[in-house]
This record gives sequence, structure tokens and C-alpha cells, in this order.
Amino acid sequence: MSVVKVEAPSHSYEVLIDEFTLDHVGDLCRSISGGDACCVVSDSNVAPLYLDRAKTSLEAAGYRVETFVFPAGEQSKTLSTYAQALSAFADAGLTRSSLVVALGGGVVGDLAGFAAATYMRGIRCVQVPTSLLACVDSSVGGKTAVDLPEGKNLVGAFFQPDAVLVDTSLLATLPEHFFIDGCGEVLKYGVIFNSDLFAELESCSASDMRLGEVITRCVQLKRDVVQADEREAGQRQLLNFGHTLGHAIEKLSGFTVTHGFAVACGMVLVAKASAKRGWLSAQDAQCIERAVRAWGLLADTSESAQAIYDAALADKKRRGSTMNVVVASEIGKARIESLKLDDFRTFVGQALAR
Repeated sequence: MSVVKVEAPSHSYEVLIDEFTLDHVGDLCRSISGGDACCVVSDSNVAPLYLDRAKTSLEAAGYRVETFVFPAGEQSKTLSTYAQALSAFADAGLTRSSLVVALGGGVVGDLAGFAAATYMRGIRCVQVPTSLLACVDSSVGGKTAVDLPEGKNLVGAFFQPDAVLVDTSLLATLPEHFFIDGCGEVLKYGVIFNSDLFAELESCSASDMRLGEVITRCVQLKRDVVQADEREAGQRQLLNFGHTLGHAIEKLSGFTVTHGFAVACGMVLVAKASAKRGWLSAQDAQCIERAVRAWGLLADTSESAQAIYDAALADKKRRGSTMNVVVASEIGKARIESLKLDDFRTFVGQALAR
């Protein structure tokens, strides 16, 4: 079994990778979290595939099981759906000894985690990610949130799960688009933290990726950052490479451009602007773009520089009259540049210049 222990300041837990199976979720939840009752939160894509198996296992382990299923997609990650989840918990009679099981991708994990963090001021939560993006990124580290019309993840909490249970066989049912979507976050880890990982990813295709090994390496990298900076005061901000412009692209598309594709595009755009400023070599910028294109991800956008700038102003990385932008200084290393908003506008223009 591949086990990564996350020793966050607020709460320690384990990420079990590849040896966990969904049919064991009940026994694992019983041994890790205990409790009398649980609510499985899922979406309309995942629930028809896996909800019955999860529920059967949890019931066999002695849980009284209720479910909350919402329409799939980022469009559902709203205060309204969050309120519905809380009502479902209350209707199910969940108490502080109960458990939330997040069964799904990043949207499910974010929303279920936030609901668990705030229901009765916090009840236990176990993450069971079913997308590559959730396995390598959003299920680990305790960032939970919902969106506002003004921007992504503007309402949320830092709330570590009791465990993250990764069954890579569940990824076999992912549509190709969403598997490739997760590869955007995988490439990000190589660009900002590990040139060897990036080189390995550069030399293979998404279909050739050693899934369990890659997920483990990404989780280990994120674990190290979360342990050093749980609440994103410093080093953890590096994980936002590509996200400031990527989130703007997501928002402007009405979320028809999914997260991993948008982040990949954001990485390419930031690399281009960084190369023009001499922060990154032109060769490394080209390597990033080449890898993004080779993996079938998005490397450019039809959105204007002005539209992206305006959309990015609601980003959480804005600090008053400055914007923190994560830039790569070389492949495998990154840093944070704090730009005045006028300079950030120029930076976005450089990123979008043809």
C-alpha cells in the first residue's frame, strides 16, 4: 500500500493510494473516524457509478447512511447547493459524532468539505476522490470552498479531512477529457517543484503515465507544502501557479473550460510573460508550452487581456492594490512576484500578446 502521511498543524491524516478499494470504504471509515451515521455527498455523474457500492460498504460497517447528490459541474459549486447540503445533513440527523464522505471529483470534495467544516462548527470528513485532479490536488490539504458569481472559491475554510482514500481503478470510468484535465495539475507540480518529474512527464503521454506512482509523487510534494504552510501564508501560494489567469479563463467561459485545462493555459501564459521580463528563459517557456500541447491541454485563449485582467481582480491572491503572481524561474523552481495592479495589467498584456 502506498501511504502518504500529512502532518498538518491542525490535524494529521493519511492518504491511502492504490491499495484501497471502494468496497472497503466502510471498514476504513469505521477504523479511522468512527461515528454512528454518515452522509455520502456525490454528484450526478459519479453517483450512478459508485454510490451504491459505497453505501453498501458503509452500511455493512454499521453506519446509518444518507446521501446528498447534486448536479455535476462547477456551476453547482454555489452557496445554494452548499445550503442544500447542510439541510440534508440536518434532515439526516447528523451530529458531531457523524461523518461526511465526499465521493467525487474536485467540486464534490470542495463543497462536501466546506459543508462538513461548518455544519455544527465542524464534523468529520473523509475524501474519496474519483478524478485525477482531485487525487493529486484538491482532496489533499484541506482547502474547501464554494464559488460566488464574482469569482471561484471566495467562500470557504481550511479544514483537513480524516483521510483521503484513493482507488485508482475508479479513474477508469473518467471520460478522456476529464482525465486530461487532471494532467494540468500534474504538470504543474513538475514545473514548480521537480524538474525530474517534469522531464519524465515530457517524455511520455498521458496514457503511458504510471498512475499510482505519479499520484503518490504529487501528493508527497503537496504534503511537504501543506505541512510547512497550512493556511497559504507563504510557500503554499506556489501551488497557485497558473491559477490566477486560469481562474479568470474559467469564469469568462462560464466554466465550459474546466479547471485543469484553464490552469494549463494559465501556466503557458504566465511563462510567456515571464520570459518577456527575463524571469524565465525562453527555452523553458517553450518547454512548458510544448508539454501542455503534447498532453492535449489548452495553451491559448481567445479572451482579451482586458477581460482576463478584470476577471482576475476578484482573485484571492489580490492584496489591496497588489496581485501576487506565481512565476517559474526555471523548470522545477518557482517564486511569488507581488505586482502593483498597473504592472499586473501590463503583465497580462504581455501574456496575451501574439
